[in-house]
Amino acid sequence: MINPVYTADKGRYDSGMKYRRCGRSGIMLPELSLGLWQNFGDTAPLARSREMILHAFDRGICHFDLANNYGPSYGSAESTFGAIMDKDLKPYRDELFISTKAGYDMWPGPYGDHGSRKYLISSLDQSLKRMKVDYVDIFYSHRYDPDTPLEETMQALVDIVRSGKALYAGISNYPVEAAEYAYNYLRYHDTPCLLHQLKYSILHRVPENEGLLQQAKEAGSGFIAFSPLAQGLLTDRYLGGIPEDSRAARDFTLKRSSITAELMEKLKKLDEIASDRGQSLAQMALSWVLKDDLVTSVIVGASSISQLDDNLQAVQNTDFCEEEIKIINDLTI
Repeated sequence: MINPVYTADKGRYDSGMKYRRCGRSGIMLPELSLGLWQNFGDTAPLARSREMILHAFDRGICHFDLANNYGPSYGSAESTFGAIMDKDLKPYRDELFISTKAGYDMWPGPYGDHGSRKYLISSLDQSLKRMKVDYVDIFYSHRYDPDTPLEETMQALVDIVRSGKALYAGISNYPVEAAEYAYNYLRYHDTPCLLHQLKYSILHRVPENEGLLQQAKEAGSGFIAFSPLAQGLLTDRYLGGIPEDSRAARDFTLKRSSITAELMEKLKKLDEIASDRGQSLAQMALSWVLKDDLVTSVIVGASSISQLDDNLQAVQNTDFCEEEIKIINDLTI
């Protein structure tokens, strides 16, 4: 059967998605963005990836988050997105906010990793070809590289924006001092940092504890969180133990040794709080990250339409009472 020509749902912006302003900019981002870190590479069926990406857009998710080495294999998530962009989403390009990044291992040799000007610009050129677009909406330095002068990395971002290959610049996984330098350098060169992207969840409080959330706000930057479900821990998958097909069972990005009896007890108590709120554990975990205006958007992954729809319900209840916050903090800090 030939796939029919895609036409976006006319009610996509009235489907319940909410949008937040990104720092001191004109950009509004959906509270939930779709990340293509996993499940969208060349090990996944293109038809399934297409179904999820188009369903997300039909539900008001207009921000798609990628990086050069997302897959697996490296580059394949961008290639998947490019195929869908070319066939289905090209008429809607101006409605989409597309990101990519460079900073981690991508190709062999000294110029395929870290934060040099050569790597960042070469990587973006490759990403644009894979994604079949003329520009991305934001290009990130994916991590702080202590061996490359920050001035070189930041000036590369400035020049990329000035070239028109990206509309905005961002940083990801930067510690406080490096982030402060980045904010100041980019602002001074008339290319203010639009977003700082960091891992943030109920179980991972580094952005909160080290002041990175407040720092982004004071710098006029937005903040976007990834791994809000702690790679599946903050779902119902692990409440009864470690499933055979899980990341922890494969010792992949989540290690089996990290799932202790103490952690399991915390997850069960968090699940009870979620149930009292009328939410699944995953929904509450997403709502918690969105509980205040320090967070612009949360990046979610998905392996199925039903999982994506379940996550989308989180935006309907992001209010927490003081007692709930206290109990959650006592459990997790």
